[in-house]
Amino acid sequence: MPVDLKMILPESRIAAMRQSGQWPDMLLTDALDKAVAEQPDSIAFTGFNSMRRRRETVSFRQLDQLSKRIALGLVHYGIGKGDMVSFQLPNWWEFVALHLACVRIGAISNPVMPIFRERELSFMLDFAETKAIFVPCEFRGFDHPAMISGLRKNLPALQHMFVLGGEGAQSFEENFLLRRHEDEVDGPAIFAARRMSPNDVNEMLYTSGTTGQPKGVMHTANTQFANLKALAPNIGLSRNDTLLMSSPLAHQTGFLYGIMMPLYLGIKTVYQDVWDARIAAQMIQDEKVTYTMASTPFLADLTDNPDVRNYDTGSLRIFMCGGAPIPRVLTERATRELDIKVLSLWGMSENGAVTITRPDDPMEKVFNTDGKAISGTEVRIVDENGQPLPPDTEGLLQSRGCSQFVGYMKKPEMHGTDKDGWFDTGDYARMDADGYIRITGRAKDILIRGGENIPVVEVEEILYRHPAIADAAIVGMPDPRLGERGCAFVTLQPGASFGFAEMTSWLNDAKLARNYMPERLEVITEMPRTASGKIQKFKLREAAKEFSV
Repeated sequence: MPVDLKMILPESRIAAMRQSGQWPDMLLTDALDKAVAEQPDSIAFTGFNSMRRRRETVSFRQLDQLSKRIALGLVHYGIGKGDMVSFQLPNWWEFVALHLACVRIGAISNPVMPIFRERELSFMLDFAETKAIFVPCEFRGFDHPAMISGLRKNLPALQHMFVLGGEGAQSFEENFLLRRHEDEVDGPAIFAARRMSPNDVNEMLYTSGTTGQPKGVMHTANTQFANLKALAPNIGLSRNDTLLMSSPLAHQTGFLYGIMMPLYLGIKTVYQDVWDARIAAQMIQDEKVTYTMASTPFLADLTDNPDVRNYDTGSLRIFMCGGAPIPRVLTERATRELDIKVLSLWGMSENGAVTITRPDDPMEKVFNTDGKAISGTEVRIVDENGQPLPPDTEGLLQSRGCSQFVGYMKKPEMHGTDKDGWFDTGDYARMDADGYIRITGRAKDILIRGGENIPVVEVEEILYRHPAIADAAIVGMPDPRLGERGCAFVTLQPGASFGFAEMTSWLNDAKLARNYMPERLEVITEMPRTASGKIQKFKLREAAKEFSV
């Protein structure tokens, strides 16, 4: 049985979006068909696979053929329309082919970050009712198949695990690349019968929440393509560009702008599966990369690593930077050192890029704001009662528009969208008289480390279980490279002791993802609290401003 998604997509929204022309009513496979018709043997995706230790390249024609073969392989293994297929893969061409395969047969793609471990995946795969999962044999020294094998007894819906670089019955290559499924069945008939609607959910991506459990953001082809259709002209992208994608494809940045946008525009994309600024510079030189998109740490590394100067990065025209407000000093330094346009953006998994700065914007807007809404989207600043505020007044940021998601999987009550379509983003911001916003803080109890949301409630929950800890609270402390790093404040039980090494060991034993780990520990005698007993995290944040790792 397909997963009961509980998506939220009223007919009135469909009609309005179609009438406005903002929803193109196309699938990603349609974009690939166009690229195959116009430039079949041009490079679609290329990159160095660090597991296989070799460069791998696929043309648009090869991607078309292989994604069809993989799709029919999924059908062979019982994947039906509406079934959930998860893949925990790095930035490799197989990631793209798997998503295309899912689209061809009406299955739903669920990308999960390669850094996630048992704790995160035990919830994610079970909640999604994942029927098949694809993992690398090994990535960055970690044994992914062993981890999934250890989880399977608690995942009743999971029927199959396939391993890239694996052997035997679980080998991805044996089952999906070498076996010619197209010779065994009527592929065109299967694809016609399984064709998705552009308003069907094709992607479910987890985003960090404030309750200790991530939420599954659902998107359709129309909500995805509406964003790409609006964004590309604003930044002047065309088929003549070459894209470098170093952000993980399992993050919405990588998924939308490293898979969907290249196929939508028909441009060559260069993948980097392990970030290294020197290697990125070499790729920019060798592949004549003109555009890239990533979070602040990537920009900082590319700007400040002296080895980058050994390569000719002159082809790079635009670095689109999001995930957290960019420090002005970094934007100025990158613009000067790399001789590029640094463009800011603000967006979420729920709606893609919403506000951006444009290449021709005045420098004060580029350096001091997170951009202005792209076509088809709107933003506004409201007070606690939902009333719009005047310019330059801090308040709650709301957004609405063509690329808004269609709900959190199985949690319609958390949609956070009013009857007029305004979505509560959970961020505080200001908007100037020209419509440019600046994110000033977050209402959500998360911190952002290197563009990634860290669900602090989940980490606090684990710390609270330690017998030495009475109270625990995690806040962000400023960091020039990552934006924020986690600082754990704890109070102890009488007579107890607790140190940084003990904290790290405790969290490691809980199988917590590495990037969720606090990077500083402060043992205090008493937590600051409100009259009702709630911990006053703003006071801890003020204290953490003076700290570093």
